[in-house]
Amino acid sequence: MDEFQADYDDAMFEYSTGNFDGAIERLEGILSRSPDHFDARLGIAMCHYRKGDYGRAIEDGHRAEKLRPHEQLVHTNLSLFYMKSGDKKTAEHHGLQARIASWKQDMTAPPAGGTSPTAPTSAAAEDELKMAGPKPQAFKLPEKFPDMPWKKAKPPITPPPPSKPQPPTAS
Repeated sequence: MDEFQADYDDAMFEYSTGNFDGAIERLEGILSRSPDHFDARLGIAMCHYRKGDYGRAIEDGHRAEKLRPHEQLVHTNLSLFYMKSGDKKTAEHHGLQARIASWKQDMTAPPAGGTSPTAPTSAAAEDELKMAGPKPQAFKLPEKFPDMPWKKAKPPITPPPPSKPQPPTAS
């Protein structure tokens, strides 16, 4: 377990209760002992964002980016910070970087041991997912399917006979 985990958890509790200054103080305490603590750096950026100090949030977000330049969360947060500060072009740039980082994560090979829930690793794991029951019996399809008696043919519509013109009446 990370030696700073208890302090980080306390800071996140402060953040979750809306005490952003308290969270910043605790996170800066972590950074004073370990300047490369990524989560603390990113947490400080989020605290400044929640306080409405977008310039400081961007500054701390870029410090986190230096620690992990291809981290999806860093670019997602920077996109949010820039959008709130009014710089749409830079926000879109970081949004794109976040999407690219996401695609790179999707392309990595699954970890050894088959912890991926979508890909069984062995026949035994696949058999475990099958339902118990007898094997389905084979059957022969009929050569001709019966007509659909519930669908009755509608009688053809015949136009009404033409009406004879009425002679004009004299008044």
